[in-house]
Amino acid sequence: MPYLIDGHNLIGKIPGLELSELDDEKELIQLLQNYCHQVGKDVEVYFDHSATGHARARVHGKVTARFVRSGETADAAIARHLKRLGKQAANWTVVSSDREVLAAAKRSHARTISSEDYARELLAEGTSNGSIESPEISSEEVEDWLKLFGDQDELQG
Repeated sequence: MPYLIDGHNLIGKIPGLELSELDDEKELIQLLQNYCHQVGKDVEVYFDHSATGHARARVHGKVTARFVRSGETADAAIARHLKRLGKQAANWTVVSSDREVLAAAKRSHARTISSEDYARELLAEGTSNGSIESPEISSEEVEDWLKLFGDQDELQG
């Protein structure tokens, strides 16, 4: 079952993410990508206030980020998307703690989950099963780095 997410509403519920950060949307998208990779779900996340002329959808694997044009809200865009889905809306889960968004979801017979509950699920899945991975570095890459930066023992000596 895919998710429709009220992005800025969710950002406010995730420890370490702040709406005042310049790249808060990017950080949320990365978290969602990790989550979707783990659970095999698709996500559409809506954000308010795109820069003028930059309202559009960007696809990041299983995550589609929709930046709503200035003068419109993500809440209204989510409600419109649910209406377009018609009966298929029942196959979606809406993530928000905003009363208007939740009311639109209920009218469309979509499932709902609060941003607080989804944030807990998102963070739990993102840190389980080794999903936070250290990058694998080959011995050739290590040698290249050592050649480039030198042996640390020589630099400290």
